[in-house]
Amino acid sequence: MSATERGASAQSPTADREIVISRVIDAPRELVFEAFTEVRHLSRWWGPEGFTTTTRSFEFRVGGVWDFVMHGPDGTDYQEWISWTEIVPPEGIALLHGESRDDPNAFESVLTFAPDGAATRIEMRTVFLTKELRDAAVEKYHAIEGGRQTLSNLAAYVTETLRKGVEA
Repeated sequence: MSATERGASAQSPTADREIVISRVIDAPRELVFEAFTEVRHLSRWWGPEGFTTTTRSFEFRVGGVWDFVMHGPDGTDYQEWISWTEIVPPEGIALLHGESRDDPNAFESVLTFAPDGAATRIEMRTVFLTKELRDAAVEKYHAIEGGRQTLSNLAAYVTETLRKGVEA
């Protein structure tokens, strides 16, 4: 099961500013949702291949913040900040993501967790302020491939760790 990316429909007013990535994960959505909402799990799988994460603070609630640093395989540190704007367990999460609280280029992401038989289809829809910011994220930071790798890491973590009952 591979991740896929697609643009939004032509009718969408944000189509030229979006990245949409989805994946089917062979686990119940409650487990997938838990892995995405508890810091003890997030720190074990978050980010593209080769990245690690150090959490400075984490409060999973509407208005709460996850302040963290992603460490790239080349040694580069990326300051990251997420504020949760909507939480509907186990169906979805909306968030604002930037380098800091006052990042003028922060983007919005909506994640949906839908049952797909015994599995879960996760969709990550990210909307940037401008087409140029979306294009820069794709070209400079390889956002589509990074998103696909992140969901792949989530799938591996959930199916190999949580399903076996081995938790952090």
